[in-house]
Amino acid sequence: MTTTTKKLKITQVKSAIGYLDRQKRTLKALGIIKMGRSAVQSDTVCIRGMIKKVEHLVTVEEVCGE
Repeated sequence: MTTTTKKLKITQVKSAIGYLDRQKRTLKALGIIKMGRSAVQSDTVCIRGMIKKVEHLVTVEEVCGE
């Protein structure tokens, strides 16, 4: 039996300049270093919470993952 886990593709679309250092560190923890870059993360409660804190800086898409 195979189980597919949901993955999220998180892309930074707005600069973090002028925002709190805590939000910059959240982006780094998500794996996003520069604007325009993307990171793929598992769809977990922790990741969703991190995205919620920086939702004004990123876009999120669901992708199929294994």
